[in-house]
Amino acid sequence: MMTFGQRVSYAFRCFFTLLVRGTIAVDILDTVAPARARAVQRAEPAPTTGPGAPPPEDRGDRAIQLLALLQRDGRLVDFLREDVAAYSDAQIGAAVREVHANCRRAIDRYLPLEPILADEEGHTTTIGAPVDPSAVKLVGNVGNQPSFRGTVRHRGWRVGRVALPPLGAPGARLIVTPAEVEIA
Repeated sequence: MMTFGQRVSYAFRCFFTLLVRGTIAVDILDTVAPARARAVQRAEPAPTTGPGAPPPEDRGDRAIQLLALLQRDGRLVDFLREDVAAYSDAQIGAAVREVHANCRRAIDRYLPLEPILADEEGHTTTIGAPVDPSAVKLVGNVGNQPSFRGTVRHRGWRVGRVALPPLGAPGARLIVTPAEVEIA
């Protein structure tokens, strides 16, 4: 089972590698979905060119759009770029509360999340085989069984719906937040 710190670290790494490279690091895939990581490494993207085929959308545009929404609604980028060494823990805690609440509202609005498992963490659950390794990671004494009974360590999350606004003009898609100049 991953610790909370590992999950936070992986979440940030996934977010930024998706944003910059459009991929998820193989070591993270190996940890959270080992079988899927090997399949992803072997998979080749299907060509989508030809007459009448729309040009493929650059996945980086949507990642930057999400970062821009989190900046606009929650000031996430400003918080992450700030050098917090000079601030007290209480000051950082107060800032984190506001950033957290605003970013959570943005996620709830544009990419509402729902738990993969209905059972609460710490409760016992039964999962029938076969298990989708991209949705549920089985740990511990895992064998070839018709169903698996164990304790929920993390409910997992999936996006319930994608409600991102339309992308802006191509020239503006790399802008996370515009610079602001006050004229006196």
